[in-house]
Amino acid sequence: MIKGSLPALVTPFKNGELDLVTLKKLVEWHIAEGSTGLVPVGTTGESPTLSHAEHQKVIEVVVETAAGRVPVVAGAGSNNTAEGISLMQHAEKVGATAALVVTPYYNRPTQAGLIAHFTALHDCCNLPIIIYNIPARSVVDMLPETMGQLAKLPRIIGVKDATAKIDRVSLQRISCGKDFIQLSGEDGTALGFNAQGGVGCISVTANVAPRLCAEFQAATLAGDYVKALEYQDRLMPLHEAIFLEPGLVGAKYGLSLLGLCSEDVRLPLVGLTDGTKARIKSAMQHAGLI
Repeated sequence: MIKGSLPALVTPFKNGELDLVTLKKLVEWHIAEGSTGLVPVGTTGESPTLSHAEHQKVIEVVVETAAGRVPVVAGAGSNNTAEGISLMQHAEKVGATAALVVTPYYNRPTQAGLIAHFTALHDCCNLPIIIYNIPARSVVDMLPETMGQLAKLPRIIGVKDATAKIDRVSLQRISCGKDFIQLSGEDGTALGFNAQGGVGCISVTANVAPRLCAEFQAATLAGDYVKALEYQDRLMPLHEAIFLEPGLVGAKYGLSLLGLCSEDVRLPLVGLTDGTKARIKSAMQHAGLI
């Protein structure tokens, strides 16, 4: 089962181009540090500014490098259903474990539109789907009742929930069933999320602190919330600091302090302010990372 700590991988750049050598090194590092899955080309992977060819190449490289050691949940979301189908079919072709599919952004579909969109993607191939519900970005919220309807489809297996509404876990257990995989998409509330019945987190912070995030998740899944709270105390300043500005920019800066990745991001995103850099560095020191 897909569970535990799954970094929402950054996409490394060098001189504006994909840095596939660094990407492979990051995959190896994450696996060695205990990450239980990898999620390439989501928001943190700068999917909005990748070409289709780049998007596909990143998934191919991550799947090939992971070589079946951990699940690879490939970003395959779009606000264009036909484009989403193409991304799904490519991810299946290259051997991804599952697809992460965001609710269509900007279009603002109704709940009926969400059901039609996800059903079309479900039916286009045999790849399992993790729904990504993030109303703050997509401006549409998939309600638990809607998710329950989609959960009846055999290959819609779970959700990345970034609503930060802890009660959603319990509501979705009722509507989708106890075996429906619920993953947090919000680092700061992942502790409470798992206490309600979640089984993991697709994490931005795990880019920078994969071992701590993996051990934190393992503690919650073992029911050791005393130990998990100790990890939370170490990680919470970093969760906050990384998201003072767009999280992927913070994650890349943190990785640069570890000597693992450049800070380069693509427009319209830009590098961090000095104040945010100082906060991230301090939080990494607090966590014992540097």
